[in-house]
Amino acid sequence: MEIILKENVDKLGEAGDLVVVKPGYGRNFLIPNGKAVVATPSAKKMREENLRQRAHKEAKMVEMAEAKAAKLKGLKVSIGAKVGESGKIFGSVNTIQLADAINGLGVEVERKNVSIINEPIKSVGSYEAKVKLYKSVVETITFEVVGE
Repeated sequence: MEIILKENVDKLGEAGDLVVVKPGYGRNFLIPNGKAVVATPSAKKMREENLRQRAHKEAKMVEMAEAKAAKLKGLKVSIGAKVGESGKIFGSVNTIQLADAINGLGVEVERKNVSIINEPIKSVGSYEAKVKLYKSVVETITFEVVGE
């Protein structure tokens, strides 16, 4: 039985995939639970149109993410922290502070998409972080922790 998935199903496929399943699994589980529809000719045409539109949107999103990555590449990010006499900072620098510093320089990033490579940061110096801008677009930036 051919079906079109409406949402991601573990070990079967992602939303929009055309898959072949046993008739009982399709009729008794996938279709009644709203996870799939029967792959009729009209449903297949709708699927093709949705895939075409999704590919167009995906291309725009990747283009926007690459433009953001180009902005991030030349950015000088500096984070101020209170420093003790031995050169160690009080507390540590985290992704929230880094995301706020990047946003302050005019490039919008979400905190959950920022990951510091060598965590935790407890001293003054230069460090690296990865910023995930889209599924396949990840930019590595260098930032500096300075004493206030």
